[in-house]
Amino acid sequence: MTSFLNALPGAISQGLIWGVMAIGVYITYKILDIADLTVDGSFCTGGAVCVMMIAGGCNVWLALLCAILAGMLTGLATGLLHTACGIPAILAGILTQLGLWSVNLAIMGMKANQALNVSKQPLLVSLRYLQEVAKGTRPFYMHPIFIVGLFVLAIIAILYWFFGTELGSSIRATGANLHMSRAQGINTNKNIVLGLMISNGLVALSGALLSQYQSFADINMGRGAIVIGLAAVIIGEALFGKLFRNFALKLLAVAIGSVIYYAVIQAVVSLSGINSNYLKLLSALIVAVFLTVPYWKAKYFSKKTVKGGKTHA
Repeated sequence: MTSFLNALPGAISQGLIWGVMAIGVYITYKILDIADLTVDGSFCTGGAVCVMMIAGGCNVWLALLCAILAGMLTGLATGLLHTACGIPAILAGILTQLGLWSVNLAIMGMKANQALNVSKQPLLVSLRYLQEVAKGTRPFYMHPIFIVGLFVLAIIAILYWFFGTELGSSIRATGANLHMSRAQGINTNKNIVLGLMISNGLVALSGALLSQYQSFADINMGRGAIVIGLAAVIIGEALFGKLFRNFALKLLAVAIGSVIYYAVIQAVVSLSGINSNYLKLLSALIVAVFLTVPYWKAKYFSKKTVKGGKTHA
């Protein structure tokens, strides 16, 4: 139990970082109704761009901005493959993800990983900062939970505003009913591309924050990212779906779902001593459970309506 409590702040920090990525997944999965597999590649792209720019002496904020723009370009590639080339969305994402493997290697100088020196290079978030804040050698506002929490709140506020505008509403309409949106004169192809760009920009931002937190970027850091993103979306929806009706609160539920996911992972690892090599299997099982419970609840435990308006269990 002690080891779990000691590791909990780190799990929350990582959960919030991945929560930024999960919000990006929410845009494609829930708003556009697209399963975008670009995520695994664009996550690494954001981390690679951020690390290489910081290592080259660039300002950390500029590095984050460039990471977001790089992520948006990956979304643009997927969007054009889908809309302009007529390739199904899931295959377009796979093609972009496949191509990004080589692109990410090129960004990192054909090396599988690149490291940052926390002592020499100023970062926004770092595991070392978390430890130093706990020891009292750094101020509390440099704690990763505080900084990433502000990022999450700012992203939710911006997206809440954007999806309330005419353009944002047309993107939501495109995902809700593609054919009706076209009949109303909405340029659905443009909206799909824009939605994918916004989504992958957020995914790349998450990758950039994680690469700073762990002080390195790795070519495999995005592997399985889509599973974590979907897990956060599903957990958030399963736990808070009936409570959070507002769009902003739904985005917050996704971020909370990511934190819960990482807390559960950390609890299982700390309390059971499971081999870390089985984490992917554990992730799959967690997602399967949260997908199954609502279905079983509706099928076996909800009250069924019969003729005459009466209900029975």
